[in-house]
Amino acid sequence: MTTTNTGTAPWRRAAHGANLLGAEGSLAGTIFEEMTGLAAAHGAVNLGQGFPDEDGPVQILNAARHAIAEGANQYAPGRGLPVLREAIAAHQARFYGLTVDPAEQVLVTTGATEAIAAALLAFAGPGDEVLTFEPFYDSYGAVIELTGARHVTVPLREPDFLPDEDELAAAVTDRTRVILVNNPHNPTGSVFGAALLARVVEEAARHDAIIVTDEVYEHLVFDGGRHVPVATLPGAAERTLTISSAGKTFSVTGWKVGWLTGPADLVAGVRTVKQFLTYSSGSPLQGAVALGLGLGDDVYAGFAAALQRRRDLLIDGLRGAGFDVTVPAGTYFVVADATPLLTGDVTDGAELCRRLPGTAGVAAIPLSAFCRPGSATDAASARLIRFAFCKREDVLAEAVRRLQAFGH
Repeated sequence: MTTTNTGTAPWRRAAHGANLLGAEGSLAGTIFEEMTGLAAAHGAVNLGQGFPDEDGPVQILNAARHAIAEGANQYAPGRGLPVLREAIAAHQARFYGLTVDPAEQVLVTTGATEAIAAALLAFAGPGDEVLTFEPFYDSYGAVIELTGARHVTVPLREPDFLPDEDELAAAVTDRTRVILVNNPHNPTGSVFGAALLARVVEEAARHDAIIVTDEVYEHLVFDGGRHVPVATLPGAAERTLTISSAGKTFSVTGWKVGWLTGPADLVAGVRTVKQFLTYSSGSPLQGAVALGLGLGDDVYAGFAAALQRRRDLLIDGLRGAGFDVTVPAGTYFVVADATPLLTGDVTDGAELCRRLPGTAGVAAIPLSAFCRPGSATDAASARLIRFAFCKREDVLAEAVRRLQAFGH
């Protein structure tokens, strides 16, 4: 178990502090901005930032166009349009057997990011602890810092990037207010099984903690695997806030339409904070997302199957370029060990990622960007880099060609 009061893992700031400023007093940028900028400057294939390069299902896009043309361009209700809240409730029942009241137990948000931020701001504060697994998505640490709570982490260990259950139990205390679980997991691509999630629920119940789950990759699980929402486990529903979004499932990351479900009292607490963040957003998009949530099982299976093919294409290419690769069980991402390619003054994954756009014509993200600087997980991740495979197959093939030329 490791702890920090700075709480953030943004990209290698020279200074860390509660004001989230860089060394010169300016707001620190993210690793995604840096690597995307390098990709653009060098004409590199961008396998760093996790956004698809193809649009989602045409019926969803057409529904959004129709809504705009029909005048659905003003504020939506703060809770979200009823049609979307009802579709979210139906989705939870259809896929997971969960019963939620669309009027009181569903909240539409500006992406999953806002839902996570509003939940943490609602329930954590000075004197509390928030537990995440490390590596963790970069916004988690920043928002935890804004709450004033202490950020406690449990490392995800190779080769499967899962936590040790004894370390998990030791990390949860009576000061733990929120356990934040990202499953399927970004950046590692690991998928937590029911037994491990049950242990999370057990520890949360023992210490009366709230569980907040980031499940945005819920439909992108591979090799016949199954996503298990924490809220479906015994004893979990009364203390769990489940978060997801349309962006990853339907390849509409720019729409920023997310949602949160859970017990009415917890949802009301999040809604109280959310109303002072965005209040509402994406009015013409919400009905389109509702349509998407009702698409057939074959469509959902197709999303995962297409990504699995692309995962396998990239993994084969990375291995051919000299990388050792961990096969992800879900998400958009594959983690590669860059050790065979570290030579001379390129001694870790972060430096290799800085060089790759110019030397190989491909951009990636160092796994250390998702860790607290100086932590044990940071040190263990120094040689690891993350590639995104949510790209067209021809784009991945070109990236593979470039990486193999570089590696040889």
